[in-house]
Amino acid sequence: MKKPFAITLDPGSSLANHTGSWRTERPVYVDRLPPCNHACPAGEDIQGWLYHAEGGDYKKAWESLMKNNPFPAIMGRVCYHACEAACNRGSLDEAVGIHAVERFLGDEAIRQGWRPEKAAVPSGRRILVVGAGPSGLSCAYHLSLMGHQSVIMEAGKSAGGMMRYGIPKYRLPRSVLDAEISRIEKMGVEIRLDAKVDDIMEVMYSGDFDAAFLAVGAHLAKRAYIPAGDAAHVLDAVTVLRDMEQGTPPMLGRRVAVYGGGNTAIDVARTAKRLGATESLIIYRRTRKEMPAHESELQEALDEGILVKWLNTVKAVDEGAITVEKMELDATGFPRPTGEFETIEADALVLALGQEADLGLLKNVPDLEIENGMVRVDASMMTNHPGIFAGGDMVPSERTVTFAVGHGKKAARNIDAWLRNEAPVPIKEREIAGYDKLNTWYYSDAHKRVQPELDLARRQSTFDEVVRGLSEENALFEARRCLSCGNCFECDNCYGVCPDNAVIKLGPGMRFRFNYDFCKGCGLCASECPCGAIQMVPELI
Repeated sequence: MKKPFAITLDPGSSLANHTGSWRTERPVYVDRLPPCNHACPAGEDIQGWLYHAEGGDYKKAWESLMKNNPFPAIMGRVCYHACEAACNRGSLDEAVGIHAVERFLGDEAIRQGWRPEKAAVPSGRRILVVGAGPSGLSCAYHLSLMGHQSVIMEAGKSAGGMMRYGIPKYRLPRSVLDAEISRIEKMGVEIRLDAKVDDIMEVMYSGDFDAAFLAVGAHLAKRAYIPAGDAAHVLDAVTVLRDMEQGTPPMLGRRVAVYGGGNTAIDVARTAKRLGATESLIIYRRTRKEMPAHESELQEALDEGILVKWLNTVKAVDEGAITVEKMELDATGFPRPTGEFETIEADALVLALGQEADLGLLKNVPDLEIENGMVRVDASMMTNHPGIFAGGDMVPSERTVTFAVGHGKKAARNIDAWLRNEAPVPIKEREIAGYDKLNTWYYSDAHKRVQPELDLARRQSTFDEVVRGLSEENALFEARRCLSCGNCFECDNCYGVCPDNAVIKLGPGMRFRFNYDFCKGCGLCASECPCGAIQMVPELI
């Protein structure tokens, strides 16, 4: 008589049981990586905190969010939400408004005065952080959670870096910025203002610091040679935005031209309109398709009456006039001059051609590598000099608040490992839960809630916040639109459809397990799982 078909499992597995001769595949529960989490530059567990939010436990959702990002109220406003571009729900109806729910949680935390619990035992280690922008503040925050003492040295008169000096108030109210920075200070992080670091090695030695994280923002404007008459009024975007923050608005005139195509160019053009410009024009040498500015920012600017002159470059500027040359794109998409010129009336020209960080503080650091005005770091964000880490605008990367916050968190975790003489804990790779893994039959259409906006008349004349937050009702609805891609949310589908009673409920929050003595491997549980949390795998003989 033949022996029955059997499988081989790890002897320690609770599933190492006889399985019968009828099955070629068995179902297993899996935890796939949600595409939103995978796309987030700050490394948030988006699906994790949305789970608590959709249950109405906003504080627990906020606490979950704060494990990776100390600025939910800020990021809910200024992040360009790559998570939503990756959201599977976008293939069903519309992506979940993740940033809007994040903003709601951040604002609720400020209103309620929530603070993260600091449970770590003080380590006695001191870390110098240079720059109180998003990356430096993020690093100090995470180091604080680990028990280390951080001292931030900031050259400016206020903390916030480019969040304060590069993002206008109509996008980020200063009360929100100040509240989230204050929370970090209350955790014990020391911020020294008007404290520019000229020599990092000397400050580390004199201050007895064990490590350093460099997070100097890109506050130096890049210039381009443009012939200009003596009476020409030419400014740079960084100075314009900094002067606005310091309460000394520049005199731009009635007709303002901005040269550039990034988000800073958009911000300056919109600022000029609010300062009274009757005409605010952006000059960009490529087309809308190639423009690096975020589409939503551009659309808001167009709604406010900002004009854009595509495929043009500035050739000369004089009093009251700018000479531009028409461009055309070659086969590779590179703009080429055409020899066709035009004169545009303008009272001022603002250059928004990019920024770079001041690296003067690194002059005495041995073995440091600098390339194209940025510091080279390894996978742990450490420079070639042991104990000195760098991130944010100082390293090659996208220059956004979200990336900067992610750099700060990553650097903090690697600084902690370095101080303990341990290897950094590797991030576990997981399969991404693509749309093809879901069974969307179980989901009905539920279109996203739209955030209200300030009316156009007030947008053009005040610096009041343009995009408003969701009500609690709408934030709750939006959180509940999450499909829980790749991870079981205990919907009981597998339990209900199994024809063999092979699915065992383990209780709330414990999910399920399979009784393989009963399971025939029909795969019905996997095909009917809404979120793709069950996988059929071949039997091992």
